[in-house]
Amino acid sequence: MQHILGMKIGVIGSGSWATAMIKMLSDNNQAKQVHWWVRKEEDAAHIRTYKHNPSYLSSVEVDFADEFVTSNLSKVVAQSDIIILNTPAAYLKSVLAPLSAADFEGKIVVSAIKGIVPDENMVVGDYLPYAYQVPLEQIVVVGGPCHAEEVSSERLSYLTIASRTMDHAKTVASLLETRYIKTIISSDIIGIEYAAVLKNIFALAGGICHGLGFGDNFQAVLVSNAIREIDYFVKVLDPSDRDINHSAYLGDLLVTAYSQYSRNRTFGAMIGKGYSVKSAQVEMNMVAEGYYASACIQSIIKKYQLHMPICDTVYQILYQGGQPMQEIKKLADSLT
Repeated sequence: MQHILGMKIGVIGSGSWATAMIKMLSDNNQAKQVHWWVRKEEDAAHIRTYKHNPSYLSSVEVDFADEFVTSNLSKVVAQSDIIILNTPAAYLKSVLAPLSAADFEGKIVVSAIKGIVPDENMVVGDYLPYAYQVPLEQIVVVGGPCHAEEVSSERLSYLTIASRTMDHAKTVASLLETRYIKTIISSDIIGIEYAAVLKNIFALAGGICHGLGFGDNFQAVLVSNAIREIDYFVKVLDPSDRDINHSAYLGDLLVTAYSQYSRNRTFGAMIGKGYSVKSAQVEMNMVAEGYYASACIQSIIKKYQLHMPICDTVYQILYQGGQPMQEIKKLADSLT
């Protein structure tokens, strides 16, 4: 591995969060090369010519060499010491399909994905060792609370960088810090990943309630119950010593449940207002990770026989044809 000043970073993904991460890396004062994999060649060509992403966060200026923006995934991975995965979890398998375990050898692999890989029902930190034999010690997880839109406007934000290898966490943190990004170091990969998945489901629940006309008083009760569900869930899967009130857990839940920028809250609000799942997906034209996560988490809930009433309610509404008002009223009777 090269010294940090010679690091080459590959960002895999071209949505809002990937574009925000490109901005962080560009504004960071460490000397580095940043390679960016963009899925559509026409978008890559647009970025090379006009220096901004035509599809997401188009106000963000991308100021690095043209040859470092490409739709050639293998080229980006081969040229990078650190690979940052930043695609929707539902598409990660298809995106990485052209690669083999050998392509990841000796590299730090960073997951900036807040979702579960379908079929395997694994968070990315578990999927990479399973599918590509990436050692757990080489994996770094980026947690929130942090919305791409606020990064683009340079509003003060915090990231939690987690790894079993503290030197890797510190390296990645040092590459993402800017005058508007502060970083927190953690070793809790499993807790932070699952908390990030769950908070999307709870934000969907909050959005559904908002769409149905429930007010702030009820939302506060919903969110306070949600953080207890997160605590309960991650303790079952990984009974580590963690403070669920830290920003990577409670903070990420709060921003996703309440922010105007939350895709999951927006998606849920549409469902609460009567949209079908399909029509809400079409109108948003963006991925709400909580929709896919709901089905994946439900299988884990059944496996461990967990009591997760908010997660169960969202699943009933999204996948089992449950009527939002009826399901939320039943949920309301179980909240404390």
